[in-house]
This record gives sequence, structure tokens and C-alpha cells, in this order.
Amino acid sequence: MKELKDIIAAYDDAKKEGKQSALATVVHLEGSAYRRPGARMLVTDDGKLTGAISGGCLEGDALRKAQLVMVQKKPMLVTYDTTDEDDASLGVGLGCHGIISILIEPVIAGDENNPINLLKRVLAKREQAVVVTLFSLEQKTVQIGTCLLVTGSGVVLNTIPDDKLTKTLVKDASLALTTGTSVTKMYPAENPLTAFIEVIHPAVSLVVFGAGNDAIPVVQMAEILGWETTVVDGRPNYATKQRFPVANRILVAKPDSAIPQISFDKNTVAVLMTHNYNYDIASLKALLPLQIAYIGVLGPKKKTTRMMEELRQEGIEINSEHLAKIYGPIGLDLGSETAEEIALSVLAEIKAVLSQRSGSSLRDNQETIHPREMQKVIHTTITNQ
Repeated sequence: MKELKDIIAAYDDAKKEGKQSALATVVHLEGSAYRRPGARMLVTDDGKLTGAISGGCLEGDALRKAQLVMVQKKPMLVTYDTTDEDDASLGVGLGCHGIISILIEPVIAGDENNPINLLKRVLAKREQAVVVTLFSLEQKTVQIGTCLLVTGSGVVLNTIPDDKLTKTLVKDASLALTTGTSVTKMYPAENPLTAFIEVIHPAVSLVVFGAGNDAIPVVQMAEILGWETTVVDGRPNYATKQRFPVANRILVAKPDSAIPQISFDKNTVAVLMTHNYNYDIASLKALLPLQIAYIGVLGPKKKTTRMMEELRQEGIEINSEHLAKIYGPIGLDLGSETAEEIALSVLAEIKAVLSQRSGSSLRDNQETIHPREMQKVIHTTITNQ
């Protein structure tokens, strides 16, 4: 999500300066690569790059192709094969071993439906969305590009010229929205088209209860990740913009009055680090009923155990679902000592939980980092309904 925000900001700057631009998107991958489908990079006519489509081995050639796209004002599909060990120009330096297809689209400032404006609509609301990018792996001259946006409210934008294909894609995009999983599908036609049906999730919303010194690096690191942060504390001299300049929001309030002011969803996480037992237990009590993926409690395990026992004594039911989202002591076991090291440990654990990963060393993995199943192209038919 941070990359999308950076790309949109770079496009707005380029537009103000009268520069042309093109958007490169990884739409398909076979094997391994530094970036996966959905990675994007904005290229301006003066050679400025924002975002990334690889670890650096493809950007130079993609820049040259993007400049051609700006001139021709037509999308172009470029395929890079980094599986050839004898090819010293692509991939070998970074150990890439895959076939990467990248769609480069012109971003025409006067077109309100250009791909950047479509992505702006994705970010306009804090909700999950599906973006469909159409391309042809077989006919390189037949490329459509970013053409459909579907949210929980329905079809927000559609520029697909074929009505039958539109119905099928809307149906498939709606299914992806429900499952929360991106998919790649090929649709038969005189010129077969492949659709990268991409689910884009809203940014992680991190609510930090506590505005002490150890909360500062947590908020700073979360901002680097592109997470949206809210700092909550009852002490007005601690919860200030001067201490937390990158926080999206600061609330000076008790938990029972602060929480109703915050929107919680499945991408919202919370950490309790006020060093005030009564404030922390009040926060935990208010958070437990909410649909939230992670609640981290700073301090020893006995503190978390004591809080839950006291809540039970108040008659509050704490079931297995509640226990599954409470992490106390907070963070991964990294041997952290300083506030910055603890912040790293906390954010790494949150990322692992949201990604449903163990947080273990990749060295010990027996499988590939990313499941190859996700690279499968599903062959389907166009519905008449």
C-alpha cells in the first residue's frame, strides 16, 4: 500500500510539472523473482523511477520500454526470462530464476480512467478492492491494461469494450473480493486474454495505546512500512504531535472514550504499552469484543495472565477466539533490549500474524517462499449470463 501511495504522489508531481509517465506492473510470474504480481513502478519521461518491479536488474530495460510506451501511447507487455544461467544481463546477479511478464501502460493525464486515477479510487476509501488488468501472453500487440475496479459497493469503474467479457470478469472479481485472494485467469477468444484479478487490501491500521518513549520507534517504523497509526494516551503532555509527528492521529482520552472514535476492521491491530496497568486492562476490556486480528501486551506473561483473570472475575467471557488474538508478552524472540529493537520485534510479529506465517527463519523452510500454486493461470470460459 505504501508503494501505491508513493506512486500516486510521484504521478501528481509529474503531472504538475507537465511530465509524461507510464506505469509498469508485474502481471505474471513463473518461478521465482524478487517481486510478485501486483508490484508496480512509475516511470516519468525524465527517467525518474518510483516503486520497483525487481531487485534492480529489470528497471533499466523497463525504463527504455516505458519511454517508447509514452511516445506510442499504447500498452506493451514485456517478458523477461531470468532462468538462463548464461545470461549475465538479467537476474543472475540477484539469483532470480523466473519468467516475469510486465505490462507497461501509458498514463495519459487527460484520461480520467487512466490506471493511476483508478488506483486513486482504490485508496479513496479504507476498504478492500479488486483491480483487474487485462493482457495477452500470446498476442503481444493486443494489450488492454488496467480496466476494472470492483469494491463491496459494486463496479466502481469499467473500461472493458466487450460486454460478455465484462460480465464474466465482474463475476470473477466479485468472487476474489469475497475470498480475499488474487487470481490469474485466461479467457478464450480469437485473441485469448489473461486477467490478473488483484485483491488490494487496505493499509494496516496500528493503534498504539501509550505515548511513552518506547512507543515512538514503533510509530516511526510503522510509518516506514506505510501503516496508518493512531496513538492513544490519557496524558496530554505525552500524546503530542511534537513527539509523534508521523502519526496519522493522536487521541488524548481514556480507552472507553477513544475506541468509539476509531474504525476497526480485520486489518486493524493494537498494542498496549502505556506502562499503566489500569489503563492497559481497560483497553483490553474494550478491545476484546472487536473484530481485530492482533492485540499485543507489553510486559511479562504474568501481567497478561493477571489481566485476563481479572476480566473473568468481572464476568467477561474470554474464549479461544479471544485468546488467539492476544499476544503477551508482545513481539518475536529476537533478543531485543532497546526501544528500537523491541519495536522491530513487535512489528515483525504483527506482520507474521497478518500474513499467517510463523515468523521463523526462511533458512529452515522446506517449501518455496511463495506458493507456486499462486502462479497458476486458470483457463475459464466467458459466461453468457
